[in-house]
Amino acid sequence: MKTKLAACILAVLALPALTHFGLAQDRKIYLDWAPKPDHPQEYTGANKLITRLDDVLAKHKGQANWTEEVVQTERYDARWISMAPGEKTRTQFYGDDRTCWVVWGGKIRFNIEGQAPFVATKGFLVQVPLRVPYSMETVGDEPSLRFEVTRGHTLPSYPAAHGEPMPPPKDGQHYVKVSYPSSLVSGGMDSYTDKNKPYLDFMKDIVQKYPNGGARGGLFMGDYDNQADIIRGMGVPIPPATNRGHFHVGNDEFWFILEGKIAYEMEGKGLIVSQAGDVVLALPGRFHRASFAPGQMDTRLAFNRSPTMQHNYAEDAGGKQ
Repeated sequence: MKTKLAACILAVLALPALTHFGLAQDRKIYLDWAPKPDHPQEYTGANKLITRLDDVLAKHKGQANWTEEVVQTERYDARWISMAPGEKTRTQFYGDDRTCWVVWGGKIRFNIEGQAPFVATKGFLVQVPLRVPYSMETVGDEPSLRFEVTRGHTLPSYPAAHGEPMPPPKDGQHYVKVSYPSSLVSGGMDSYTDKNKPYLDFMKDIVQKYPNGGARGGLFMGDYDNQADIIRGMGVPIPPATNRGHFHVGNDEFWFILEGKIAYEMEGKGLIVSQAGDVVLALPGRFHRASFAPGQMDTRLAFNRSPTMQHNYAEDAGGKQ
């Protein structure tokens, strides 16, 4: 009897926790004490509050091959890459994370193991699962332009079976030939799923299909360690600065503006309005709020650690913004 009673008590005590992590149907609001830096981390180096595409293009005017780092944090490396016609990458893969691209100019032929080759143009969102070899080539007569997102401070691996020589050392690391088994559980390749498909033609499948809105968008990439969320809506009046949004403990978040404009209120920085092609970064512990800017349909592609990352809203905000 004591054992059964103890089990019942534990079950009852567990119910709020299940609700907290979204396993129950009703939505409850909790209050807690969340750690927040006394002085928010500052924007330095490649990590700018906003990286405007016009400035990046002006910096590299007249160049066909160039790379511009945009985000360099513990979690992410994100960069603009321009590649001249006929240029191609070596076959490679990343061992523990999906790789994601936004194609923004020219034409890129993607060769992904297990998939039919395809050509991506402006607005294509492309992803490759972990340990799946891929290569890219610029086709056509103009340079291609892509925004690439990978794990922070991580170099790619290169399949030795392709017969290419050992890659040169880079960033204080050198390459060694290793072996790994075919099973994903033991270290083999991942695969695509219904929720994680090779690509999405955003301009055709979203913008042209829903010119006046419709589906919010939803996840383009999502697993326990990676997320890219399409957030779309018609512009609304910009909320007052008293609506601070939320912050994340120990995690950064950034957005690629796919369409229209997005208005951001950033703690300590005020209001900024971003345009298509711009990248906006929120560093850990800094309150931030994103809203659809008035006047047009707006879309942002949100990158953060995972779909379960906690959003910490102001005490009086009721768990929303």
